[in-house]
Amino acid sequence: MTSLKDKTLFITGGSRGIGRAIALRAAADGANVVIAAKTAEPHPTLPGTIHTVAAEIEEAGGRALPLALDVREEHQVAEAVDSAAHHFGGIDALVNNASAVFLARVEGTPLKRFDLMFDINVRGTLVASQACIPYLKNSGNGHILTLSPPIDLQPNWFTGRTAYTMSKYAMSMTVLGLAEELRADDVAVNALWPKTMIYTAASSVFGLGRAGCRSTDIMADAAHAILTRPTAECSGNFFLDEEVLRQEGATDADLARYELVPGTPPEIDLFVTPS
Repeated sequence: MTSLKDKTLFITGGSRGIGRAIALRAAADGANVVIAAKTAEPHPTLPGTIHTVAAEIEEAGGRALPLALDVREEHQVAEAVDSAAHHFGGIDALVNNASAVFLARVEGTPLKRFDLMFDINVRGTLVASQACIPYLKNSGNGHILTLSPPIDLQPNWFTGRTAYTMSKYAMSMTVLGLAEELRADDVAVNALWPKTMIYTAASSVFGLGRAGCRSTDIMADAAHAILTRPTAECSGNFFLDEEVLRQEGATDADLARYELVPGTPPEIDLFVTPS
């Protein structure tokens, strides 16, 4: 399978950033895309709502269903998944994109921030996966793709961000477990993480500029490559975006088009050991 035409993707947190990019890449194939996120009304500082992305999906050639939900609320998630499956006749892929970030030492991490990251990153991933699994089993080529890093227990990945690292690695542990649980059901479960820094509208909050960053398109293209692979040949992997595209034949020249400041070497992202 090389196209997502007529396939249905359920994307959490897709009102901006990487989730939006994955949605638009699928839409270019003619996919059905469910944008399930909290932002139904304009954010005071960040662009994008479920409705603006839905309009972009339709313009790109896909079919959109914007659904406002909080992944922390299991009943909202269950209702949204059922509504999406009824609207489009099933679900073929879940993209666990919703995530919260707070980078601080343990002594400077308020418990409400700790709880938020675990409720969205870990519980939200589990809840969305749980709700989608019955439909994915009927897909014939069902996929769960979680945006989480390879698990690397080097202390430097914890220092200054222990709570965040714990939450992202817990998402990755969910990938490990689900990949084995669903292997016999023809449902592939994989993780995807950027090898280098990705610039989004929220990046400025962390003081990240465009230089040294790639666009969200590289994650969208990598996600597309994974979601179009046969489930029997592609499950239980912790992919880096660049490595996926190189497997697809991308060269250094091809990857250069993702650079936001041409000629500026991309900076390696968190949780990635430079090769």
